[in-house]
Amino acid sequence: MSGRHSGMSSETVNSTSMSSESICSTSFSRLSFDLLPSSSSPESLSIKPHRSSDFAYSAIRSATFRRKAGLTFRDFHLLRRIGAGDIGTVYLCRLRDSAVDDFDDDPACFYAMKVVDKEAVALKKKSERAEMERKILKMLDHPFLPTLYAEFEASHFSCIVMEFCSGGDLHSLRHKHPNNRFSLSSARFYAAEVLVALEYLHMLGIIYRDLKPENVLVRSDGHIMLSDFDLSLCSHAIPAVESHDYSPDPAFPHVLPYTRQQSTPFSCLSNRVFRSRKVQTLQSNRLFVAEPVGARSCSFVGTHEYVSPEVASGNSHGNAVDWWSFGIFIYEMVYGRTPFAAPSNESTLRNIIKKPLAFPTATPASTLDMHARDLISGLLIKDPNRRLGSKRGAADVKKHPFFAGLNLALIRMVTPPEVPSLKRNKTTPLSNVNDNDNGNRNNSRQQATAFDYF
Repeated sequence: MSGRHSGMSSETVNSTSMSSESICSTSFSRLSFDLLPSSSSPESLSIKPHRSSDFAYSAIRSATFRRKAGLTFRDFHLLRRIGAGDIGTVYLCRLRDSAVDDFDDDPACFYAMKVVDKEAVALKKKSERAEMERKILKMLDHPFLPTLYAEFEASHFSCIVMEFCSGGDLHSLRHKHPNNRFSLSSARFYAAEVLVALEYLHMLGIIYRDLKPENVLVRSDGHIMLSDFDLSLCSHAIPAVESHDYSPDPAFPHVLPYTRQQSTPFSCLSNRVFRSRKVQTLQSNRLFVAEPVGARSCSFVGTHEYVSPEVASGNSHGNAVDWWSFGIFIYEMVYGRTPFAAPSNESTLRNIIKKPLAFPTATPASTLDMHARDLISGLLIKDPNRRLGSKRGAADVKKHPFFAGLNLALIRMVTPPEVPSLKRNKTTPLSNVNDNDNGNRNNSRQQATAFDYF
């Protein structure tokens, strides 16, 4: 499974090849940076309420206010490369000349810097993807989503500084468990946090389109963080408060009916960002719904094992693709594999379109397993119009019995199943790291970039 890659897009629809493209080498063996004006000035550094007690965020803010012109690449010390993807390379770094120099092994002192070679990305015609990710990161303020600490440009490189997650990703973590799968209780915990993150994204009108265990990172406290938003789609969502006298949806008889009262749309196409302090407490018989049901795209994007039937068929798609991938995600967490995987990408896509959903055993092993199967079955309905979550999004999914007993509003206060060991945070100099240590799920060697030698 380590060969799964995202980045399937409209320009690759004919070949359906999803092998990761490394960032192209340049002719420089050593780079002289032309530092461009930084957008991390004190005036542009937005307040992130969910990061108010975050040591790394506070350190960035302090450094930014000390540097009236804003942070630049020279304010960071690169330690090693920790990841490489379709449009960029990620480095572990920390602030230079900071007050945390004496605590080098504290994960709170580290940052992840994603570096995009703009020239290389332009040659691959993926500049819009890089810009989309940057745009989305500026909007986010949520416990389970990345925080954009700083952004700046150096020569033809674009750099964004984010939180470093010392626990790796759920794909790697799953393979450390017996039979390459989590216990049902652990899978339920991770699914709950991903569900809350998806709800927030959809509320902003953002369709993720790249959910998979490799993109679900684990923070030092054991909670999750979604990553990689270059394939995301921006639209708008109309928030509504619904009450109990709405006509029922026959596709989901176990979901309570509600009447909708609409409000002004939230949109990632504008500068409006949802602020939690504006939400009033709802009565117990009211339901808050904000789902981008009107979003449509014809792009062929995603990871083969996780794409929905409508994408695999080449049809247009909308918000329902995230709920399909959420079903695949839970299936893989619980059973150790994805349900439609085949020896080739083409066969996988055929299975997604035509093959009925099946589980490893004929009968569930427990009541929680039975609930997991029922939830997965609702999420993996091939018709997107009948798929659980397609109408009211997370508001319907959260009501499923699989999540019974969990206070999803306070899920970040729950002790995670595993908390990463601090021993794994030891760092080595960038020059001593070989290609096998870069954290990339693609084990093939990556070409070195000029940035590596700075």
